[in-house]
Amino acid sequence: MPHPNRSKARTKAGANPTPAQIAAARSAAGLTRAEAARLIYSGERAWQEWELGNRTMHAAMWELFLLKAKSP
Repeated sequence: MPHPNRSKARTKAGANPTPAQIAAARSAAGLTRAEAARLIYSGERAWQEWELGNRTMHAAMWELFLLKAKSP
């Protein structure tokens, strides 16, 4: 059975976000790449790589960002 975070499926719960989803969510939250990265205890370079599609954001990091970006 393939690892759930290494599959190409992007529609199921817990799936890795696409670069477009990452960029759109950050933009909707009104954050810079550096601010978004700090929000989830990551580096700005990692965030940049996720948005460019050079690296895959782990589903847990994505969920953390979505939760924290919504809170005041």
